[in-house]
Amino acid sequence: MSAKAEHYDVIRKPIITEKATMASEAGAVVFEVDIAANKPQIKEAVEALFNVKVKAVNTTITKGKVKRFRGQLGKRKDVKKAYVTLQEGNTIDVTTGL
Repeated sequence: MSAKAEHYDVIRKPIITEKATMASEAGAVVFEVDIAANKPQIKEAVEALFNVKVKAVNTTITKGKVKRFRGQLGKRKDVKKAYVTLQEGNTIDVTTGL
């Protein structure tokens, strides 16, 4: 598969947190994805961009918090995360950009 421009719109960035690191030990990688992206689109984008085989995709939506800035109420954006489980023998190294 070749990477298309739409694939870069689906996958925003990898998420590197303590929880994501624990998931990577189980063969999963965590990405921030477009809020409107569905599981087949995420699977296709990851397979095309990283040349790996995806076993499963689980998604979560975190609602943005209401915060104050200089006395004004504001709301952070909603974030969708994709936990992508890779098939045996496939790996993605997301720490190379650091």
